[in-house]
Amino acid sequence: MSPWLAEFVGTALLILLGNGVVANVILQKTKGHGSGLVVIALGWGMAVFVAVLCTAAASGAHLNPSVTVALAVAGKFPWAEVPGYVAMQMLGGMMGAFLVWVVYQKHFEATPDGDTKLAVFCTGPAIRGTFGSFTSEVIATFVLVFAVLNMVASDTGLGAISALPVGLVVLGIGVSLGGTTGYAMSAARDLGPRIMHALLPISGKRDSDWRYAWVPVVGPLLGAVLAALMVRAY
Repeated sequence: MSPWLAEFVGTALLILLGNGVVANVILQKTKGHGSGLVVIALGWGMAVFVAVLCTAAASGAHLNPSVTVALAVAGKFPWAEVPGYVAMQMLGGMMGAFLVWVVYQKHFEATPDGDTKLAVFCTGPAIRGTFGSFTSEVIATFVLVFAVLNMVASDTGLGAISALPVGLVVLGIGVSLGGTTGYAMSAARDLGPRIMHALLPISGKRDSDWRYAWVPVVGPLLGAVLAALMVRAY
């Protein structure tokens, strides 16, 4: 499998399982309805584990524009490869979100609240406030990327042996820091699915909250760069 295809498939798998657990917990009439943040965090941790395990050998399992940019800043990944990786990650995120909608289509129809339907696709603040939300994304992504940069198995990204540790890092971030914004930490996880929310024919949906959309894109990138600079400094 080529690295670009691996990034597409891996990110699609990540979003399918990650956003899938969100759908299972918050949409109406699902088997997992109402099971809470801990289940979502555990599901996301397992989604990362599976996606990294399946793609590490082919692409280094970045699966996140923040990770790709951070690896480039840290001198562990060529800048010339960054646009292709990021493009495939974004497309993979959109595909994963589309598949979640396919799987849970009847449950979207059974859920009347537009805010809940949007939350399946992308993140949003528990309490509105740009500074707090932005800071939360910066800090959460810093923790993720700092951990990833300290476990990379090669000059390009994660190895398969890192699948479980990085999954546990995401689980820890979810239960500790996920209560503010939903810990996007990735434009492919948030912006890609948000675009799909806008495009898909979802009955009763609200707008896609574009006013907030820059926060889970810029915040994670800043947190990732700060983590990379810190790793380079020691």
